[in-house]
Amino acid sequence: MRRFRPGVAPTLVVLVLLPLLVLLGFWQLGRGEQKRVLLESYAQRRTAEPLSGEQLKGSADPAFRRVQLRGQFDAGHSYLLDNRVRNGQVGVELIQPFHDQASGLWLLVNRGWLPWPERRTPPVFGTPEQALNIDAWVYVAPGATFQLHADPLNAPWPRVVTTIEPGKLWTELGREGFAYELRQEPGPGAYETGWPVVAEGMGPEKHLAYAVQWFAMALALFGLYLYLGWHNAREKHHGSGHESTQHS
Repeated sequence: MRRFRPGVAPTLVVLVLLPLLVLLGFWQLGRGEQKRVLLESYAQRRTAEPLSGEQLKGSADPAFRRVQLRGQFDAGHSYLLDNRVRNGQVGVELIQPFHDQASGLWLLVNRGWLPWPERRTPPVFGTPEQALNIDAWVYVAPGATFQLHADPLNAPWPRVVTTIEPGKLWTELGREGFAYELRQEPGPGAYETGWPVVAEGMGPEKHLAYAVQWFAMALALFGLYLYLGWHNAREKHHGSGHESTQHS
């Protein structure tokens, strides 16, 4: 009877890689499901009546809620969210504190995208001085933003950053502020909006495709392992048979 003989090294490789490939596949499935739920929630809440600043303060689940506010932007503390690409052009998103008059709440409002092709000079933008009525919606990121390097602390304003953390800003400024970013809709003070809920080309179907790739690699690895084990066993069997013939 032939014994299964894959060898020690291939067995160790499979023991390490196979669980990892399967884990990555299920992780991609999980990410895809998260984004599917996120997109469904966004679509449902886009049709709901907008909240006031006071109602937003008391909301237990503010994600993607539409909001109507009246107040003023704080021109002295502007964030420039870097590495934002639209239509193949590099730029930034302008994010500023906004003080809602009715509720007294500070909110961090993303006014939209503007190009920044010439990096040796800062991007040019203006801030309305008068009180404005603005429409916006609450953006809750589907996951933490990956950063190669943390943004520098206490950098001068306007501050170029790669991720937005409202809580840190409110602590730095000593203000009571809303915990999430708001994205402004077209209207007074807005730049280019047209917000994607998830990154372009990274919808649920993309994660499903990645999951299929990881599972296919796991299956191929396991199939190769089985083939190697039976092939080595057959070679061993033939070698033993040849030696027996020579001795006889």
